[in-house]
Amino acid sequence: MRLLVTRPVADAKRTAAALTRQGHAVDIAPLLRIESVAGAVFDNGPWSGLIFTSANAVCAAAGIAGFAALTRLRAFAVGARTAATVRAAGFADVVVGGGNAEALRQHVRAWAKAERDMGAPRRPLLYLAGEEVSHDLAGALAADGEVVHTVTVYRAVKAERFPAALDAALARGTIDGVLHFSRRSAAAFMDCARRTALTDEALRVAHFCVSQQAAEPLVAAGAKDVRIAERPEEAALLALVGGA
Repeated sequence: MRLLVTRPVADAKRTAAALTRQGHAVDIAPLLRIESVAGAVFDNGPWSGLIFTSANAVCAAAGIAGFAALTRLRAFAVGARTAATVRAAGFADVVVGGGNAEALRQHVRAWAKAERDMGAPRRPLLYLAGEEVSHDLAGALAADGEVVHTVTVYRAVKAERFPAALDAALARGTIDGVLHFSRRSAAAFMDCARRTALTDEALRVAHFCVSQQAAEPLVAAGAKDVRIAERPEEAALLALVGGA
């Protein structure tokens, strides 16, 4: 198959390499650009731990003064990819969540209960997040009785249009499938298609989605061939494509 990967460029290159090993032809057209939030600050707490729901947050936060001092704390990471980035940033105590925000919440709840049972002092958690989050993790943890301080450290900026080469490929019908790693990137894909009057062509291809949530803009637009990974992680999405 000839596949399109639309995630930010660094992630897209890694995914494209894996798809190429599967025998696919791959085009990259990043529709989201990751930017650090200027002026983002945090202090040294005291915090009981950190929460990361994206590797992008780790990379953005690493440039903020005081980040190195936080690496001695426990860090909760949403999935294996984010956890690897957290470890590479210097954290030794890393808890890997189940691949989505709700599973990560359960890990935090279990840890917090264990800490309370041992009589440990309760301190706020520091959540380093993106400007737009798909799940109100901080609110959910607050409902569990946890105090969470959220600092926005990055934003994902949507592209306004497809690259010209992608316009041409969609118009010719030479793209067989598109991989979608987030709801926001799927929405960006459909927005770009509408701006270039290629909606029908964009909906005609197979759409491989990392989660039901990522698929929502495509389903709402009328896509018929929408396939969803068994788990919300890259490995499961690649397996979905491999079995197509």
